[in-house]
Amino acid sequence: MEIPAKGFTHGGKFHADDVLSTALLRIIRPDIQVERGFQVPEDFEGIVYDIGDGPFDHHAYPREERPNGVPYAALGKLWRELGPGLVGENQARLIDENFIQPLDLNDNEGVQDSLADAIGSFNPRWDSHQSSDECFWRAVDFAQIVLENRIQDALAVSRADALVQQAYRESKNGIVVLPGYMPWKNGLYRTDAIFVVYPSQRGGWSAQCCMDRKTKKNKVSFPQSWAGQPAAVIQEKSGIPGMKFCHAARFLITADTREEAIQACKLTLRLNGRKVED
Repeated sequence: MEIPAKGFTHGGKFHADDVLSTALLRIIRPDIQVERGFQVPEDFEGIVYDIGDGPFDHHAYPREERPNGVPYAALGKLWRELGPGLVGENQARLIDENFIQPLDLNDNEGVQDSLADAIGSFNPRWDSHQSSDECFWRAVDFAQIVLENRIQDALAVSRADALVQQAYRESKNGIVVLPGYMPWKNGLYRTDAIFVVYPSQRGGWSAQCCMDRKTKKNKVSFPQSWAGQPAAVIQEKSGIPGMKFCHAARFLITADTREEAIQACKLTLRLNGRKVED
């Protein structure tokens, strides 16, 4: 879809829906000129959204819903059209599920959303002399940064997927060892991986549990006796000298070396009755 040079959305009080829709259009076409008002001019030529009962409005009845029952707002309709071209079909779907849909629910049904609240706080106060349009563009600047970060995160995940999947193909005992710190959950989502080992951004190495995609729980958790204990206690309990940390929720450990992090995963598997190849 080619974005025209002009856009039109509603005036007055603004919401996350029209603000983020404007930010999305501006990301794709930075020179777009958007007007705000309470009625679309009859001779207007451009993209109209969140007003006017066109393809990017959502106020007409019956409203359009996703297969899961979540109704579309203007942002969801625009993202459905434009998102795949920005991040690909799979990542566009994930962003819709995790980011766009809560905002569409907020606009359509008033479901609380912290980002929608933050954007709404840019509106002028009842006794303020600020211009609504001026505040709107401040909100768009903020929202654009948030949305650009989401898009860049999605692209980073796509860049990492091939490396993660290659590491999975080379894995043993359900322990995937990554060559660097990178997003890995998407690449291992439908696999039988149990642990992921990777260089920590804080130095040393980390190992993290993979979650079961149905139960949303760790497939195997690190031992309770390590959880939240000082390094000296973890080292004594595990017999691994380089162990430094085990999260109280038992999903993450850190160690000095790659080999020690792998050793911690193997020991955990054995303690859970799993067969481990050396």
